Amino acid sequence: MAAYINRTMSMIGGDSQLRVTDIRTDNSPLQIFVTAKKKINHIFVEIEDYVQDTVGFMQSLCNDRKIVNNEEAAHIADYVDKVHAIRDVLKRDHMKVAFFGRTSNGKSTVINAMLRDKILPSGIGHTTNCFLQVEGSENGESYLVTEGSNDKQPVQSVGQLGHALCKEKLCESHLVRIFWPKEKCLLLRDDVVFVDSPGVDVTPNLDEWIDKHCLDADVFVLVANAESTLMVTEKNFFHKVSTKLSKPNIFILNNRWDASASEPEFFDQLVKEQKEVRAQHQERAIDFLSRELKVYTPKDAEERVFFVSAKEALLARMQEQKGQPAHNGALAEGFQSRYFEFQDFERKFEECISKSAVKTKFEQHSQRGKHIATEIRQCLDEILDRTQKMKSQQLTIKKEVHDKLNFTEQQLMLLTQEMKDKIHRMVEDVEQRVSKALSEEIRRLAVLIDEFSVPFHPDSLVLNVYKRELHTHVENGLGSNLRARLSTALALNIENSQREMTERMSSLLPENKKQMSMSICPRREPFEILYRLNCDNLCADFHEDLEFRFSWGLTAIIHRFAGKSQYKKLAISNYPQELPPPMPSPTDSIDSLKFITSTPVFNQPRNDDWSLATRIAIASITSQGTMGGLIVAGFMLKTVGWRLIAVTGAIYGALYLYERLTWTNKAKEREFKRQYVDHATKKLRLIVDLTSANCSHQVQQELSSTFARLCHLVDEATSEMDSELKTIASTLRILEDATSSAKVLRNKANYLTNELDLFDQAYLKSLN
Repeated sequence: MAAYINRTMSMIGGDSQLRVTDIRTDNSPLQIFVTAKKKINHIFVEIEDYVQDTVGFMQSLCNDRKIVNNEEAAHIADYVDKVHAIRDVLKRDHMKVAFFGRTSNGKSTVINAMLRDKILPSGIGHTTNCFLQVEGSENGESYLVTEGSNDKQPVQSVGQLGHALCKEKLCESHLVRIFWPKEKCLLLRDDVVFVDSPGVDVTPNLDEWIDKHCLDADVFVLVANAESTLMVTEKNFFHKVSTKLSKPNIFILNNRWDASASEPEFFDQLVKEQKEVRAQHQERAIDFLSRELKVYTPKDAEERVFFVSAKEALLARMQEQKGQPAHNGALAEGFQSRYFEFQDFERKFEECISKSAVKTKFEQHSQRGKHIATEIRQCLDEILDRTQKMKSQQLTIKKEVHDKLNFTEQQLMLLTQEMKDKIHRMVEDVEQRVSKALSEEIRRLAVLIDEFSVPFHPDSLVLNVYKRELHTHVENGLGSNLRARLSTALALNIENSQREMTERMSSLLPENKKQMSMSICPRREPFEILYRLNCDNLCADFHEDLEFRFSWGLTAIIHRFAGKSQYKKLAISNYPQELPPPMPSPTDSIDSLKFITSTPVFNQPRNDDWSLATRIAIASITSQGTMGGLIVAGFMLKTVGWRLIAVTGAIYGALYLYERLTWTNKAKEREFKRQYVDHATKKLRLIVDLTSANCSHQVQQELSSTFARLCHLVDEATSEMDSELKTIASTLRILEDATSSAKVLRNKANYLTNELDLFDQAYLKSLN
């Protein structure tokens, strides 16, 4: 017995006290997973923010700026849900260990030993009725949740729910989640999740098990009974696992190895038998892993096979938690070696699960993050290239529009001055033509009035109607004659000028406005000048004098030979200013004579050239009555003989009688027209300048309005070009902002890709 104890102590370094080597530090391999999880979660937080920023950027380009289409924006927006889903998975990611084996091989006991507490039900026979998943509790509570329910139940009830002997039977593929405080178990603190399963020999539904609980497992632990070899049911299960998973990580624990221990007197024989049995089990396990499953090489498979006693390890750790040595109690020989091998299993298990979990959990997400960043960067590169091309196009368009605007404005200034000069010259020409034509027509006014053939009567009522119709005839006739002489030529000149304006201005208009300019100028009817003479008002002060006057009367003779103006001068110079003008009636002539005779003659100077007889003669001449004639006759009687006077008087009387008899309505009409011609001629000559100015104003207004409409079209075109330049400037600013934002986002994509590369180098490539 002493020799056995010495040999055993030598195996652990001669120390009688079992060291607590299973208390891990922060350098534990499991910390790699925890650190990697924090790092990749931080990276994906940045990726999520980046994708959100990119989506907002793309939507702004799509909605307002039309730089990208809806499909491109929707394609980037799809990444929001994808990244969010990855983040949710990363938050839930943990290192999952699935324990499988035949009934009563000690699967639950192994988990309890690793958790350092008796959490899962264990005992003789078929104890685990369903899948039990043990995971860490965030708030320090211990409870369980059944599948399909969110109600928390006491963790003590797991003995009834998960026990095969429980009256409340659960489906064998049912999952019960047990939450255990993380501070009580370092494995749970490091995001390790244990899944205990019913025996693989109790159901044929292995495929359902694998699909529900094994596809996301990082490590599989096959708990075998060391008292027997690997069974077909165990092998079949892992054959199915290997078909659904690529090279699963498998550990084989030959449990209950303490059954090989015996009394000390048989120690040598026992050791020999242990070695043979161990070699046999190990050979079969290595053959299963390397040759049948082909998941390891024989050398690597040797590192995945262990011979332990989970019950001893659990008891030892429960003793340690009480502050007692681990080897206290009734323990079989070789406990220390089995305990150390269990710890060795845990160490290698931790290394394996950490590497496997980091690779299986994070490698795919890292690659997916790179893929997302790469695709977004490619999209941003396309946007950058597109914005550069659009910017180049906009700059080209801006230069073209700017040059066209400057050219249009310069040409418009030149054309405006040129057209002003042309209109001015044309207006002057029209004014001269109208003035000349109207003057000529005024000189021919007698002919026009002679053509007036309305019946004439000297009655005042009829005469008023006659005058109104004569006014209308003169106005229409003059207007018609002026139109006949001027309208065709003026209309042709105006039309040519308008056509020239249109052609010249159309060259400054864009294509969409040229047709509008063509519809402005050509009239359906040629332009016609309106000659507004308004004879009704112009000759409203015309008063006809249809009294009979002998054409060979003395007054008429004096008027005819001396002229009326000379006669007036003669009369005015020889009579006081108070003398009223000569009156046409005989009565007035008598009054004049009385007035003259009553004037004292002796007051006149002696050397005056005019004698009394001369004065009387002039007074009689100015008189149009009988008394004047008698005075003249008496004067002539003294001067000439009475025979001559009688002959002359007879001839004179015959002429008077002839004229008096011929003073008919026809003669009165001729006299009326003559007087009207004289009066209208004077009045019309007064408005020659006014009429010509009015006509030239009409022409000026027509041409100016045409030119103004054309200028309005050009102004609209220049305004549109100004607006287009402003739009282009705004678009260029938008493109500049888009380019700048795209560059920033592209650089952020490069940064995130680099972060993921650094993550791969730190946590993934170092595992290879």
